[in-house]
Amino acid sequence: MTTELRRLRNYIDGEFRDAADGRTIEVVNPATGEAYATSPLSGQADVDAAMAAAAAAFPAWRDTTPAERQKVLLKIADAFEERAEELIAAESENTGKPIALTASEEIPPMVDQIRFFAGAARLLEGRSAGEYMEGLTSIVRREPVGVCAQVAPWNYPMMMAVWKFAPALAAGNTVVLKPSDTTPASTVLIAEIIGAIVPKGVFNVICGDRDTGRAMVEHPTPAMASITGSVRAGMQVAESAAKDVKRVHLELGGKAPVVVFEDADIAKAVEDIAVAGYFNAGQDCTAATRVLVHESIHDEFVAALAKAAADTKTGQPDDEDVLYGPLNNANQLKQVTGFIDRLPAHAKVEAGGHRVGDKGYFYAPTVVSGLKQDDEIIQNEVFGPVITVQSFTDEKQALEFANGVEYALASSVWTKDHARAMRMSKYLDFGCVWINTHIPLVAEMPHGGFKKSGYGKDLSAYGFEDYTRIKHVMTSYEG
Repeated sequence: MTTELRRLRNYIDGEFRDAADGRTIEVVNPATGEAYATSPLSGQADVDAAMAAAAAAFPAWRDTTPAERQKVLLKIADAFEERAEELIAAESENTGKPIALTASEEIPPMVDQIRFFAGAARLLEGRSAGEYMEGLTSIVRREPVGVCAQVAPWNYPMMMAVWKFAPALAAGNTVVLKPSDTTPASTVLIAEIIGAIVPKGVFNVICGDRDTGRAMVEHPTPAMASITGSVRAGMQVAESAAKDVKRVHLELGGKAPVVVFEDADIAKAVEDIAVAGYFNAGQDCTAATRVLVHESIHDEFVAALAKAAADTKTGQPDDEDVLYGPLNNANQLKQVTGFIDRLPAHAKVEAGGHRVGDKGYFYAPTVVSGLKQDDEIIQNEVFGPVITVQSFTDEKQALEFANGVEYALASSVWTKDHARAMRMSKYLDFGCVWINTHIPLVAEMPHGGFKKSGYGKDLSAYGFEDYTRIKHVMTSYEG
């Protein structure tokens, strides 16, 4: 018996549509490895239509007052709360994530983030008006940039959609958003929710693959391209956008160092690091994946972390006892497996290191020790439930190892020495430094990195300002 696949559709100019040429791709539930839906494989005609809709809607949306945009965003937040069960179900099918954790760890912050940007819409500030030349008064205007082409990743499809559309809409921009080809379901549902609240054309969703995303970025209409994804994808977007000098916002990979000094509370550090490393199957750019431990406590720490890994459970979305679900797709499972298969002889797998079951894309919580700074698994992002452990001798070497990668998104320091924590926070070359914790995010604080982790900020007033442009207006006293 063949199960009929659900049909997902693009949302363009206030209506749901198939791809113009009728092409589709199958969408697979990573917890089962089986297709559950088809999604449009959008081409140039679909991109053209979405961009035209967003461009047509922009003047009216730009001219709404901040108070009006705030009301709209607050309605969207309320609607997300009211339809939380539908969003959770769609996201779980998208990603295989545990239902209970999606309900507790994603819906509340998403709603809070939308409400934050609703408030931010009314708090844009510039320099006060002033006379910087005799007889002339200068003022600074902050304006929306225009149409925004946004590409969201597959690790947090719902939340990353919020991080993109909320500041863009709050600032008065219109949006064309593309979800990952492996996780379109929750974004299509978001389009249904938002579409009932905003004027047509203000928010558009087109589904497709990397060629669809490329067509969006290369399109002449958008004033800004925003992507959360791999370093390779970000470099391609930046190169493409440069051809017509588009503004670019990139949130890319990470390889977060977790520096544990000899005076740290080992039990607390191990417990928190295991959660921060394995949550969402380690598919998080800020995950606690690269632990650096002082040599005096290295063996004790590794043993404790290996036990924590063995006690961590992965499984089906409806199992309330699991910390994480499957890897997102077959290619990601292959990538994670490849890193372990290629480990050098001096490395030791302390826990895990294998696939779990033969249905879906589950991988065991893994700890690898005995590694050197130039090892592949230290230098490159695994994006899976794998925590590596290295030993260091002193603070100088800890910083050398921590900063010695091409990524610079997030980091953490574990110590009871306040002065040391402050020194480390100064010299760690990462966009975020947590002290005695790892991975908490709040709407008020910026999220974004340096180096090959990209540029631009998500969340916070800084993230909001990224979706605005600055104009100087000077007027003479003499009319």
